[in-house]
Amino acid sequence: MSEISRKYQIDTEENKKFLEEVREDLFRFGHKFPSPGGSSYYLGDDGTPWTDRSRETWITSRMVHVYSLASFLGHPGSEELADAGLKGLRGELHDDANGGWYAGLTADGGILPTKQCYAHAFVILAASSGVLAGRPHAEELLKDALELYDLRFWNEEEGLSCDTWNTEFTVLDDYRGLNANMHTVEAFLAASDVTHDEKYRVRAGRIIDHVVGWAGANKWRIPEHFTRDWIPDLDCNREKPDDQFKPYGATPGHGIEWARLIVQWATSTYPDRKEEAEKYIRVSENLFCRAVEDAWNADGAPGIVYTTDWNGKPVVHDRMHWTLAEAINTSAVLYRVTGKQIYADYYAQFMAYLDDKVLDHVNGSWFHQLDQNNQVIGTVWPGKSDLYHAVQATLIPYYSPALSIAPAVKEGKR
Repeated sequence: MSEISRKYQIDTEENKKFLEEVREDLFRFGHKFPSPGGSSYYLGDDGTPWTDRSRETWITSRMVHVYSLASFLGHPGSEELADAGLKGLRGELHDDANGGWYAGLTADGGILPTKQCYAHAFVILAASSGVLAGRPHAEELLKDALELYDLRFWNEEEGLSCDTWNTEFTVLDDYRGLNANMHTVEAFLAASDVTHDEKYRVRAGRIIDHVVGWAGANKWRIPEHFTRDWIPDLDCNREKPDDQFKPYGATPGHGIEWARLIVQWATSTYPDRKEEAEKYIRVSENLFCRAVEDAWNADGAPGIVYTTDWNGKPVVHDRMHWTLAEAINTSAVLYRVTGKQIYADYYAQFMAYLDDKVLDHVNGSWFHQLDQNNQVIGTVWPGKSDLYHAVQATLIPYYSPALSIAPAVKEGKR
């Protein structure tokens, strides 16, 4: 193995050093995210805050999570940065009148309408990580976030979460979606690991069983959008296929991300029942392999296309940084739990592509969107909004697949 290839190969010292350097660059890049009130500025290509953009709850929550992780790893200033984001979540982003968290604030301090399941799931994740990091008031935030989520978003009868309310929590939108449910699984697993309340792990499993059924009936391409009765809407946004949160068709990156979360849930739920866990690991392999077959290097250039139609043909050819991050994570996790060399080989390919095309070697961080020819564009994701996906991709490959990343890093469970 040549020196250059060892840099991308899992479990080599060269790869570990490469990821440490990338991670420290990411941590340094995000230092200017907090606004005076604590909500997160959207960051530009060089890490300068874009103060003319809205400051959103989901981004703020992700930055709290990131700098909680950074605090475990000794990055200077992490605690203060996590505290700044927590100040925003407990203060200006919280709706004291109606409960819950605003979608965000406009540049001049106005309220972004609606209450989003997606954003509330990230508040749970942020609070869980903040608790582990010993940040002031994080326990109170986690308690409030879980109670609000249980009241407004979780449907115990269905075993799924709804998506969007109006700001006052009086009108529930008819749309149902799996993106919010996917991050709910992530949040519930984190909450369960931190609070030791297994109710949330059980709920994560109920969501997962729905997804496995829908994906298995659809050649392992996961339907993303649904009616209020949870009937798949396979034509949703056909006329706007690159929608930021509701793109048309299959999103291979989500198939990859679900695969990792399913492994985490299965290995933590069935630590002593190998056969039960292996059923879900096989599902995860199906999801990952379908997504990679459809989307990786699918159009004559390296990279993972954003979306495909329901036959696996690319629709939106752009490459999003988060998809690559999840591909790095899941290939590593599947290698850990199966020992199959194919996943280590994919990991090395993804690492090489990261270094060659997606890392911004000048300004730091990762380019968030590339076109079909791997040129930087910003039609869906201008600038570099946050660090969450990229930072996790420098950690998850080397930590326990059965634990959420914050407790795994804090406990050193490699």
